[in-house]
Amino acid sequence: MYNKFGQFIDGKWQQSVNNETYEVLNPATEEVIGKASKASSVDIQKALVSAKKGLEIWRNIDPWKRSLKIRKIADLIRKKKDDLAKWMTLEVGKPLAEGIAESNAAADIFEWNSEETKRIYGQTVESRNKDTRIHVYYQPVGVVAALVPWNFPLILASRKISTALAAGCSVICKPDIITPGTVMELVDICREAELPPGVVNLLSGDPPSITNELLESDTIKKVSITGSTRVGKLILKKAADKVQRVTMELSGHSPFIVFDDVDINKVADMAISAKFRNNGQVCISPNRFYIQENRKDEFINAFIDRAKKLKIGNGMDKGVQLGPLTTAKRLAEVEELVEKTKNEGAKVLLGGKRPKGFNKGYFYEPTVFDNVKDNFTIMRQEPFGPLVPMLSFKTFDEVIERANNNDLGLCSYIYTNSLDKANRASELMETGTVAVNTPLVAIAEAPFGGIKQTGYGREGGSMAIKDYLNVKYTHLGLKI
Repeated sequence: MYNKFGQFIDGKWQQSVNNETYEVLNPATEEVIGKASKASSVDIQKALVSAKKGLEIWRNIDPWKRSLKIRKIADLIRKKKDDLAKWMTLEVGKPLAEGIAESNAAADIFEWNSEETKRIYGQTVESRNKDTRIHVYYQPVGVVAALVPWNFPLILASRKISTALAAGCSVICKPDIITPGTVMELVDICREAELPPGVVNLLSGDPPSITNELLESDTIKKVSITGSTRVGKLILKKAADKVQRVTMELSGHSPFIVFDDVDINKVADMAISAKFRNNGQVCISPNRFYIQENRKDEFINAFIDRAKKLKIGNGMDKGVQLGPLTTAKRLAEVEELVEKTKNEGAKVLLGGKRPKGFNKGYFYEPTVFDNVKDNFTIMRQEPFGPLVPMLSFKTFDEVIERANNNDLGLCSYIYTNSLDKANRASELMETGTVAVNTPLVAIAEAPFGGIKQTGYGREGGSMAIKDYLNVKYTHLGLKI
């Protein structure tokens, strides 16, 4: 399946110089999908030269013309959404319906940034001297290294590539070895949209070696990474050697707070939607459920009733709502965390094991815990799977303090019919994003990102493009 792709350098698909490959597995069947090209150091250096040339072309193209190219990519994504969805189902394991939704979201991101291309506003500052003018304007930061994870390969690659293009930057994209095909298909769409050679490049292969060599290069001026906090810290240390700009969206551990004045059934529906998208392998997945004590049993019953009805299976099959975890490693880590949570004193109300009838594939049941305490491992360690610890709280101040007692600060969810509680809670939560009475957080038109050890910088909205631009100030004397 990967033969038509390879490394994308200087506007062309090509196999790596040494013709090395690696195997990519289908998490639902554990079968080999195909062999993807593995970049060598020679390929990395070729991509750097290509991106440097592409930058000089792209940054000098008029913004409105750049906008048309970026919008064409959005249109092509919508046209090829079924093909893209199949790639994601094969590589990630998510159901086809989720893959189609991700494709549509990726198209929205490119469309949004096609318009942002036209709206890079400078500023004129009133000078203290009548014979001088103060001008502030923006220029592309340079060649961008886009490091893309496996859980949402299309959306996360789209955020990085489209924003870089909107700012006038060229980009070298590195997909994860788990999901190269999805990102390759996206980059091929960029080729089909007739971007100039070198503007978008792709390097597939060993993540550490590619990343290290890119960051050691003087050509790379900015790094955008979505990944774990551990990996983000390593990237940040490496980027410091070259003083490269970094945008980081790292781990999350989102609280889901339900006050007693809500419609429990409606909130349970939203909780299911938010929690089990991509089988909980989502940085904004709600992982710590705090339910006001007088409604806790009611909410748990409603949640479990819905979780039991989720259809588990191969994402290619009709009606499947919950696919497998993406890797054997992820499955082993989820199983280990379940056992640890039980040993620490939690009670399993639902799941806690692999589902019956699946001889192959990295499947795991939706799992709900009760009797969980704030000091349990699951309350500190991001589960990144279908695990749901249920806790209760008494008062507003108590739950805010407990929810904020975490090093990660990406997202939080608040459910209440009180405007007072909704406003105060959203203001007090120590997270970069807050969802109030909705399960939807990451959208093209809003700035997405976190605080604390979740990183910094934003993707999406009108703020994101600033991270791909240098500020220049000119003090202009009118005469001499």
